[in-house]
Amino acid sequence: MLSTGDQLSSIVIDEAIGIHRELGPGLFETVYETVLAGRLEKRGLRAERQVPVPIEFDGHAFGAAFKIDILVQGTLILEIKSVEQLSKVHAKQMLTYLRLTKQPVGLLLNFSAPTMREGIRRLVNNHQIG
Repeated sequence: MLSTGDQLSSIVIDEAIGIHRELGPGLFETVYETVLAGRLEKRGLRAERQVPVPIEFDGHAFGAAFKIDILVQGTLILEIKSVEQLSKVHAKQMLTYLRLTKQPVGLLLNFSAPTMREGIRRLVNNHQIG
């Protein structure tokens, strides 16, 4: 089965472009999240939605500090947006998710962009943990 981040990213991007072409921009994020997860599962990938991520900070445990929109194959984090344009705060959010989950790669997917290609940002976790 496909396992590398590049292979998974490629499949996700292909599906996101197809969904954007079919549905167009302007729907709620949950619609795109649901449809994309379904498409990925049809391709034989595990696509978990709204995955709660606990964190521990300063001796306190927080059960679900945040939720990942879609986690593909347990490694690729997808953050679904439906906004006029992606901003720096969206990238910072994804980088924080990657660092806290110790995952290598994430995709920000903005389905409200004029074309899906304009709405894709791939982010890599360069933070060394240890």
